[in-house]
Amino acid sequence: MNESTILCIGELLIDFFCTDINTDLAQGQHFSKQAGGAPANVCAAITTLGGRARFLSKVGNDPFGQFLKKTMKDLTIDDSSILLDEHHPTTLAFVSLKEDGERDFVFNRGADAHLNKEDLHESNWRESSIIHFGSATALLDDPFKSAYVSFIQTAKEAGKFISFDPNFRSDLWKGKEGDFVGVTEQCISQSDFVKVSEEECKIISGFAHLSDGVECFHRLGANTVAVTLGKDGTLVSNGKESCIVPSIPVHSIDSTGAGDAFVGATLHQFNHYQDPKALLEDFEELKNVISISNRVGATVCTKIGAISAIRELEGRTSNW
Repeated sequence: MNESTILCIGELLIDFFCTDINTDLAQGQHFSKQAGGAPANVCAAITTLGGRARFLSKVGNDPFGQFLKKTMKDLTIDDSSILLDEHHPTTLAFVSLKEDGERDFVFNRGADAHLNKEDLHESNWRESSIIHFGSATALLDDPFKSAYVSFIQTAKEAGKFISFDPNFRSDLWKGKEGDFVGVTEQCISQSDFVKVSEEECKIISGFAHLSDGVECFHRLGANTVAVTLGKDGTLVSNGKESCIVPSIPVHSIDSTGAGDAFVGATLHQFNHYQDPKALLEDFEELKNVISISNRVGATVCTKIGAISAIRELEGRTSNW
């Protein structure tokens, strides 16, 4: 059976990481340029593991946008739906780490915010059986916000398998956490597979206990929920059965992109099945899928940089 291409929708941006030790952005002088964006990491994981992925995003028609398109193409990601915006620059994020572990963060948002309903509906989305909505920025502002939420419903009504990861970033949502919860609940209600972190589970559901939070997501309409717990594994539930699937021990250097790699590995495995929705009802098989995804996520933690770490997966998963 030939796998269809998994479509991922969301932001593609440049991360500028300050390489000066214990320095804020005002004092930093040296920066490393890297391709960023949670859905880009998901696409990278899918193709590195041997699957097919297409990325729907918008970047500026500038050197940074050209760099990002080339990076995606080098990862064998279908970049035909990465649109070049003539009027807005590529989104840029600047990050430095201070000695106390706090981040200094400046976000210059550009083209990704202007992905609109026409862009979404004119893409080749009907060719994909699985569509992943995993953007950290899509839910912030219109036009992307309205387009994103309405498109999830359109894809759901068309019978597509919907995957959703809210990708909460505290730097982006300061003072607007209530807005984040409200719009995220709309997306969860349309989703077959929801992946959240422990923090996201508590923020969105309002419950301190994860089991209560997961039940809340099922009541909203989510079919299957996975709560990633770092080194402790993943709590997975299909609404009838639940358990924590353990991970593997690793020496973690950088956890950036681990959750995205987990999602990419999960969707890649789902795509092996003629009907991924039926797989979600087979809890033993679902646990096997999550176990492999845990290994992929853990392995990414052993390298620095999300996409460069994901690239290291190639050729290492044949026995998983």
